Amino acid sequence: MINQKISDERDKLIQISTALSSEKNINSLLEMILQNAKGITHADGGTLYRICKNAVKMELVHSDSLALKLGGLSHFPVNLPDVPLYLPDGSPNLKNVVSYCFHSNKTINIIDAYKNQAFDFSGTKEFDKKNNYLSQSFLAVPMRNHEGDTIGILQLINAIDKTTGAITYFDEVAQQFTEALASQAAIVLTKQALANDLEHMFESLVELIATAIDSKSPYTGGHCRRVPDLTMMLSEAAHRTGHGYLKDFTMTDADRYELKIAGWLHDCGKITTPEYVIDKATKLETIFDRLALVETRFEVLKRDMEIALLKEKLAALETGKASPDDLEQRHQNALEKIANDLAFIRQTNTGGEGMSTEDQNRIRAFKDTTWLFNNQPAPLLSDDEIYNLTVAKGTLTKEERDIINRHIDTTIAMLDKIAFPKHLKNVPEYAGGHHEKMDGTGYPKGLTREQMSIQARAMAIADIFEALTAKDRPYKQGKKLSEALAILKKLKDTQHIDPDLYDVFIAEKVYRQYAEQFLDDYQLDVD
Repeated sequence: MINQKISDERDKLIQISTALSSEKNINSLLEMILQNAKGITHADGGTLYRICKNAVKMELVHSDSLALKLGGLSHFPVNLPDVPLYLPDGSPNLKNVVSYCFHSNKTINIIDAYKNQAFDFSGTKEFDKKNNYLSQSFLAVPMRNHEGDTIGILQLINAIDKTTGAITYFDEVAQQFTEALASQAAIVLTKQALANDLEHMFESLVELIATAIDSKSPYTGGHCRRVPDLTMMLSEAAHRTGHGYLKDFTMTDADRYELKIAGWLHDCGKITTPEYVIDKATKLETIFDRLALVETRFEVLKRDMEIALLKEKLAALETGKASPDDLEQRHQNALEKIANDLAFIRQTNTGGEGMSTEDQNRIRAFKDTTWLFNNQPAPLLSDDEIYNLTVAKGTLTKEERDIINRHIDTTIAMLDKIAFPKHLKNVPEYAGGHHEKMDGTGYPKGLTREQMSIQARAMAIADIFEALTAKDRPYKQGKKLSEALAILKKLKDTQHIDPDLYDVFIAEKVYRQYAEQFLDDYQLDVD
């Protein structure tokens, strides 16, 4: 009979061990440990404690006869005080069962708590009186992991005789199987805690990289934080879509975590991008804005014209061949032209969404305008300054934009060097595709819509919309919603972004959800 009982309990323990090894959620693990410990010992109740610094913290309380479940997956917290491991004088607390169990590192098996004189059961007796309960037999087992550390205490209360239903003691078989289960549970909990710690450390490092990139420049601060948020908003909206192209698109919690990590890493390659390119607020900016040099040349030009005017006036007075008033008027006309030219250069230097061919040609014409430098004529604008000032869109030259664009190649190269675990294997694809276009004209790989995941396409829209509405770009204010949505519509019509995701972005008002969190009031001109 005893051999059969041992065989039955052994089979249960094997099944329990397998189940514990496959469970990833800590609260579910704790529930499984306590429930199965109660099952193999036929205990009416039990408590699971975790060691927290210098105290034993009650995590779960179960009692079948009281229909009581506290902590874990229940909606009822354990509002009971922790058990101190040490007394105020620093000596070990040996009067409490679970504290003694921790310090002695051995199982405590008590047949009748009301007859036991070794431990303080005053709290237990008070609980019994309040709940009309009898806490009689106790089995407290230290949960030791593979390193020999006690990480918790598994305590069972009131072994029940299966035949009579009466309270009995925990026999040797029950104790041995509970010790085996506690040891296995401790190892699983330690492994899961280590996995969680490593995951949290990895996530912290990912956020650290993103924060470092944003901190490189006051003009892109927050981009690496906002894009993941908007990507998740759009992806969740797609997940809720039950019709059309996206009707089969769903995300699990693991999928969401993978996409969040990809969002945080989508611009990690910018860590190698020079600040002078990221921070280029005006067309003439390098280490500093060279507009000051241009303004100095105009001042010198005006000075030289002033000197020339005075000389002409003096000659006119001496010869009487010209009227000083005529000379003054001509001089004022020239000064007005210089002022207009300088104002035009200043305006051009700020960049913008587009520069006409006419304005570009006007800038190029300054190459033929000279000023005197060391008594030698020199172009009012150098070839490099003209090249920069004629940039059609924004402030970056082609070469500088190529440097910016190379960040995605660097991002992909960096991510390819990381041995991502199975549940994060798609991070490089998600993060590396946010500059691709649906018609295959994007970069760096020229992927088409069919070659990209829905998550990567969602991140591409998020990256564009964040850039359009961002308030911290060097050469422009953040666009209003109406302007940004109009540009996004054009990108849909020209097959630059995914049309189905765009439709969800509009229909589910993802733009509004994002705007209410991140944009200024002046930008909220669309409901």
